[in-house]
Amino acid sequence: MTEAFDIDVAMQRVREAVQPFRPAAMFELAEAGVDSLFEQLVACIISIRTYDEVSVPVAKQLFERARTPAEMQALTPAETLACIRQSTFADRKADQIHRIAAQIQTDYGGDLPPDPKILMGFSGVGPKCAHLALGVALGYPCISVDIHVHRVTNRWGYVNTKSPEKTMQALEAKLPKQHWVEINRLLVPFGKHICRGTAPRCGDCPLAAMCPSAGTFR
Repeated sequence: MTEAFDIDVAMQRVREAVQPFRPAAMFELAEAGVDSLFEQLVACIISIRTYDEVSVPVAKQLFERARTPAEMQALTPAETLACIRQSTFADRKADQIHRIAAQIQTDYGGDLPPDPKILMGFSGVGPKCAHLALGVALGYPCISVDIHVHRVTNRWGYVNTKSPEKTMQALEAKLPKQHWVEINRLLVPFGKHICRGTAPRCGDCPLAAMCPSAGTFR
């Protein structure tokens, strides 16, 4: 018998299902004490197009050298690059991180304001990184949508969208606020290990009875 889809039930089942798996990169770093808004923003920049298994140690390596805008600005772009070289597009990211640190020093006295518009005003920072940094660092009520959140929520039929940007807008209009930050923390490991992009493990999924997509993949 098919169950009606209930987002609160779905989130609880996902919460239990992902316990054995490694947390999403930003949340793993926060648990390790890398939890300021600036650190989370820089870590998210590092993580773009880079596997969590790479971005987490790379971010930790950089933060061993510098953890504040002032300390980061004191590094040369070459020194920053040496710390993050294993990440994708490392040259571009090193320059971007250095410029953001300098701008925070110049425009905001070294203290990054908790404002999504300000974060998205930095070169190369989009809604995903701005929202994720604010949510993880400060519990700021915003939704960060990556490919996993986009794919899973569409498979559930909870939203019907064609891009992560549209998914973010649909979730902001529909998802209860208590799930806004947590949805990224839960659906990243869920999307990696269970509701995978290819060969999803529907037979092992605790939401199969309520998911309209369950069993439709070959």
